[in-house]
Order: sequence, then structure tokens, then C-alpha cells
Amino acid sequence: MQTHFNEKQLADPLIQEANSILRKCVHCGFCTATCPTYVELGNELDSPRGRIYLIKDMLENDKPATKQVVTHIDRCLSCLSCMTTCPSGVNYMHLVDQARAHIEKTYRRSPADRLFRGVLSAILPYPGRFRLALAAAFFGRPLAPVFAMMGGPFRRLGAMLALAPAKFPERSRAVAGAVFPINDEPGAKARQGRVALLSGCAQPVLDPGINDATIRLLNRLGVEVVLPAGEGCCGALVHHMGREEAALEFARANVDAWMREIDGDGLDAILITASGCGTTIKDYGHMLARDPAYAQKAARVAALARDITEYLSEIDLPDPDHRPGLTVAYHSACSMQHGQQIRFQPKLLLEKAGFSVRDVPEGHLCCGSAGTYNILQPEIARRLRDRKVRNIERTAPDLIATGNLGCMTQIATGTRIPIVHTVELLDWAYGGEKPEMLNNGPGTVSVA
Repeated sequence: MQTHFNEKQLADPLIQEANSILRKCVHCGFCTATCPTYVELGNELDSPRGRIYLIKDMLENDKPATKQVVTHIDRCLSCLSCMTTCPSGVNYMHLVDQARAHIEKTYRRSPADRLFRGVLSAILPYPGRFRLALAAAFFGRPLAPVFAMMGGPFRRLGAMLALAPAKFPERSRAVAGAVFPINDEPGAKARQGRVALLSGCAQPVLDPGINDATIRLLNRLGVEVVLPAGEGCCGALVHHMGREEAALEFARANVDAWMREIDGDGLDAILITASGCGTTIKDYGHMLARDPAYAQKAARVAALARDITEYLSEIDLPDPDHRPGLTVAYHSACSMQHGQQIRFQPKLLLEKAGFSVRDVPEGHLCCGSAGTYNILQPEIARRLRDRKVRNIERTAPDLIATGNLGCMTQIATGTRIPIVHTVELLDWAYGGEKPEMLNNGPGTVSVA
């Protein structure tokens, strides 16, 4: 793609990066076939190629974002399926992130939109605030269909309430500053390593059992787990809203927390159990590359970041304690398969643990969760969820496994098939507790 930035523009490192990305695009259109919004809506401007043209025009002419640009960029899920498909290596992720930041600086959204986005940014990244908000949402949950029918800004409120859990899980013992040493009983495995585990923001409130299962499993395998004091939200939620400075502040806080551990007792890896967070943390080196105080530290942190299934695939696992023998539909989160290019490790781990794993048709298409997308774009998100659920149910599984809480929450609103995190199933197979969802959830699976 030809570009026409002037010398003054190209003096800006961000424009230099955008120019380099844009020039790699050859208009081939391969991305349109795998873009969820184009597949659903059929509008060229709702494809990566169409959005690239809009972004190019906006940046090249140094224009404020228009309503048209904002509409089509807001509809982008950042699923990154286009990057998996692209034969030219166009880094659409960094380009659309830059476009969102430009929109945030130059476009005046409606009062309702500003309020809603502000509330999400002020609540979701903070577990304490989020827990209080869920307590209020619990009482408003029955009104979700009413708000959805009212339309307008109430549509988003209805979508948010519909995603609220019907009951509160118990608080986890996995809190910031905690250290979980390996089991020291006779016959237990010797220490194999030491890792940090990201607590996260929404996940420890909505489903603390995921990190609890991770800690149990790692401890039995001889891995010490630390939850560093001072770490928090990875920054992805605000990053995808274009709130770049807020995202970088979250990133810096996490880098500081993890560097204290790296320079202290050392870390073999930084583990993430929410793949949406993993994609962002692995990009810290790029996000903070222009910050002289953090560039090198961020690069070190990013190099240590691993999805939990990546890490488990790299260590020697024993034979499972028992083989549940269940059929699992594996839903590969977009942030896992496209954002981090992790495609086979989770399925191989589940198969080794005794599960029969089935691929989901159209598995490359997003379920519609995408961080806050299912709240901000509820109609498109619902269409994608229903499409995903239909494809999952075609495989006739006993349960669904995935590696991202957002996907779990989204898909669970559309099916009665139990959905659990991959690591919970692995913990169960290797001597841990049976996931609560398989005992008490929709479509309960009665297996000992």
C-alpha cells in the first residue's frame, strides 16, 4: 500500500510505525474471510482492509476521527484473526491500537457513551470496586431484558446486567503478596521452579477457582507460586478503549511488581490464566519501548510471560491420577490462537490428561466477548455468541474448555453445556478437585 506521510509526520515514532505497517498491506483481502464482523455484517468497512483504509486516511491527513471512523473501529473486536490470515505480516494489532488512541484524543463521543466508558474504566480494572458493582448488579439482573428492550444507551446496561453472575463465589486465598511453596509431604516432587501468577482484575472476583486450581496443580508439580504485591490489571481493558496513558500506568505498576521478584528470589516465568491478559503482557516491550525508564524492564517481563498451558507444556508432567473420559469441545480464545499463536498445547495437554478433545467448527471466529465488547456492542456480540454456540453444540460435547474468562462468561449465557477453564480440568486429572461447574452448573456432568 502506498502512503503519503510528509517528513514532519515521519519524525513522530508512532507515525513511523503506522507507515511501516500500512506499507505491508497488499489489498489481498484474505483478512475479510476470517474477520467476524465482516462475516456477520458484510460491510467492507467492517473488515480489517476497510478499517486500514479509514485509519490511513485519518493519520495521513492528520484529521480528527469522524463518526464513520469511530463506528467501524468500535466494531472491531481486536480478535486478531486477520493477523493469523495475513500473508504479508501486517501488524493490525498495533495499528488499530494507535487508531483507538487517536480517536480518544480527537473525537467527542456522546455524553451517554462517555459516561458508560468512564464507568467501565473506573470499575472493571479494580477488583474491590468491581465486587461492589457486582453486588449492585445482582439486584438489577432481573431487569436486564427490560433494559435491552428499551434500546439506546439502556441496551448496554441490559447487556452488562445479563453478564452478571447469579451468585457470588467465595473469596480466594490467592491474594497479592501471598507465596505458595511446593508441597513438602514425603514423596512429593522436589522443587522444579518458581513462578509469578497474575491475579488479574475481573477473574479473581468472577471465578477465583481458576487461579486456585492453577496454584494447587503447580504446587503438586513442584513449582513455587508467588502473587507479587503491587500487581493489578494488565491494562488491556483501558488499552482497547484508547486510554493509552491509563494502560501504560497499569503496565508500569506490573513491571515494577514483577521486577522486584525477578531481582529478588528470581522467576522462571510469569504465568497468566486469562489469555486476553497474556496477549497484552507479552506486548509490554512494545507498549513501553519509548519509555527510557521502563523499556528494558518491560522487555524482560514480556519475555518471561507465559500462558499457563504454554508453561505446562514445557515441563515434565507425570501420568494423570485418573482419566475422566469426558468429551471436551475446546474453544480456542482469539487472544490465545491469534494474539499469542498458541493453538495445540492446550488440546495436547487435555488429551494427555484423558479427555477426548473435539475442535469447534469455525473455531477461528470470535465468540463476541473481546474484553468489554459484549457490553459496548451487544447486538453484534450476541450474533457472534449464538453462532459460536451453534458450532459448539454440533460437536455434542460433555463440556466446553477454554483459557479465557471472558469467553467463559460470554458462551455460558448461550448454552447449558458446562464451560470450564482448561487448567481446572488439568488440576482435576492430576489429583485436584473436580471443577464446581461440573457438579452444580447448567447441564451438570455426573462423573466421579
